[in-house]
Amino acid sequence: MGFHTYDPERAPNLEDASRYRYCSAEELLALFDQGGVVADLGSGTGFYTDDVAPYVETCYAVDVQHEMHDFYREKGVPESVELVEAAVDDLPFPDGHLDGAFSTMTYHEFHSDEALAELHRTLAPDARVGIADWTANGDGGEGPPLDERFMLDDCTSAFEAAGFSVEFASERRETFVCSLRREP
Repeated sequence: MGFHTYDPERAPNLEDASRYRYCSAEELLALFDQGGVVADLGSGTGFYTDDVAPYVETCYAVDVQHEMHDFYREKGVPESVELVEAAVDDLPFPDGHLDGAFSTMTYHEFHSDEALAELHRTLAPDARVGIADWTANGDGGEGPPLDERFMLDDCTSAFEAAGFSVEFASERRETFVCSLRREP
């Protein structure tokens, strides 16, 4: 699996409300802790960031592509959201700064030992991370090609190796979700 990102030319497609059939806002909010400072890893156009923003003090919309942030700015960024151009393996936050984090359909884009170590470093002890992504068990009709996806067990095993415990994990027809807690 090689590193790739979503084509910025297709950014308007990320604003399609039909995305909720794969992960609803309610489901996402249940996967991680809200109320403090959180990060949306691979925020893109801010589709899910906007759903989280009312429930947190600060939500960092983290994306490696400035074009996605440009789109988000044009759309309108909520007051509680700060745009951060960075890769997950090089987050510009101090140790233990984040009270939570989440990623919707982007884990397959940033997965690496370095990214998970960086996430562990920047999360406060006992903070939770919510992941929703495309499963390698899917049929590939939507989302990235099957060879770019991960199995749920591969995701949870990688997080466990990086110092997280699995609180909840579920695989569905095309996607999986999991909630992981940073070990102290």
